[in-house]
Amino acid sequence: MTSILVEGETCWRIRKAERATVIVDAAGFFEHARSAMLKAERSIMMVGWDFDTRIDLVTEQPKDDAPQKLGSFLNWLAKRRDGLNIRILKWDIGMINSITRGETPFYVLSWMFSKRVQLKLDGAHPSLSAHHMKLLIIDDKVAFCGGIDMTVGRWDTRDHVENDKRRRSPMGFAQGPWHDATTCFSGPAAATLGELARVRWEHATKEKLDPVETASDPWPDDLHVDLRDVGIAIARTLPEYEGQQQVSEIEAAKLAMIRAARKTLYIESQYFASRVVAEAIAKRLGEEEGPEIVVINPEGAEGWLEAQFMDTARIKLMHLVKQADSYGRFRILYPVNDARTSIYVHAKIMIADDLVLKLGSANLNNRSMGYDTESDVIVEASVSGDEVSEKISAYRNELVAEHIGCDPSAVKMELEKHGSLIHAIESLNRSDSRGLVEVQMRELTAAEEALADSDVADPERPMGVAKRMSGYLRRRRYTHA
Repeated sequence: MTSILVEGETCWRIRKAERATVIVDAAGFFEHARSAMLKAERSIMMVGWDFDTRIDLVTEQPKDDAPQKLGSFLNWLAKRRDGLNIRILKWDIGMINSITRGETPFYVLSWMFSKRVQLKLDGAHPSLSAHHMKLLIIDDKVAFCGGIDMTVGRWDTRDHVENDKRRRSPMGFAQGPWHDATTCFSGPAAATLGELARVRWEHATKEKLDPVETASDPWPDDLHVDLRDVGIAIARTLPEYEGQQQVSEIEAAKLAMIRAARKTLYIESQYFASRVVAEAIAKRLGEEEGPEIVVINPEGAEGWLEAQFMDTARIKLMHLVKQADSYGRFRILYPVNDARTSIYVHAKIMIADDLVLKLGSANLNNRSMGYDTESDVIVEASVSGDEVSEKISAYRNELVAEHIGCDPSAVKMELEKHGSLIHAIESLNRSDSRGLVEVQMRELTAAEEALADSDVADPERPMGVAKRMSGYLRRRRYTHA
């Protein structure tokens, strides 16, 4: 197979990671991130859509003296570690979320004027665009990149237990099961992600930061190393804005993976709303020897307004894809736990056969392709060898097994026996406990068709948003006339 990774096209940089692993669900991420930050000597950089100082990084009192809660933990580190700078870059509009959900202003206000723990707001983006990268870099030695925000509602284990008492908001409210994923890696690839974070910091604050030089090794204590000396590509979405040229490497990488898949394309995403991706999938489904394509989504989008736009767009694109699926090789499913409660899918993963794994912050929606800021990492077997190929297929089998409540070996056995991921899922899936449920199709009303065709909430590129909003409102008045 010819490599899909081309610097300047499907990725920004390709650099070696001395160690790398995938972390599934936020309980593991929070614990390992805390462990790595405890080893920081010079720099902690946190770049994200949202942060909440009140969340617990660990749910039980740790053996060390450091606090459990994020805000107290960062202050504790800053006081005890001379020479350590902690920088947090948060989406500026996301600050509204912090205020409305009751987050204490103590940390927010003090960090905005602090020199040791600095909080800055990222407003360097087009109107209605979001800064959506989710990065944590420690000393330029270890980096995390994925889909998990350090905020409320994210914590969960891979068991997704019904009514888990640990899964509560800082205000004490019960929260539903949540599925997510991130990566952790070290070496030159981590330093390159640190460069990306510093570039973003400079765009937002106009302050240029120097690379970090230290002999530290902040790899988390209990984090298993899945891969060693592997090439990692970093891909970005950056919207055109004030001298910044449009960058759509993630979109190019997704389309290249869809074209490259031979037998199986496995996708996890918060949305299924990108027309360009849906059309590429439809084209492959129309091929007699094309791949099976399995998409794992949440049952529905969060919130009324988001559901109005994103769920209607999903249904419209499902119709498009299903019409092309003459060989029955497409499934779009959502996971439920043992109590049949739907698990919200926030992970952003794409796996093509045992060839390519992509994981990061970018969803299958238009915004992630060109309007928000995004960062993904990509591992390709043709670049890094058979060990990587085996691990990529193992990751896919582990994710499927998590969703249907079985051992990964059972998924592997069914795949080897029948050569079909869809068959493996359907033969192992259960209808009375944990499993995967088909997303339901239905016909859209005229008003919903207008919503699905509108790019007001999910624009592809940063041009004429106000004009599109005006046009949408005119169409809506006409529809309801």
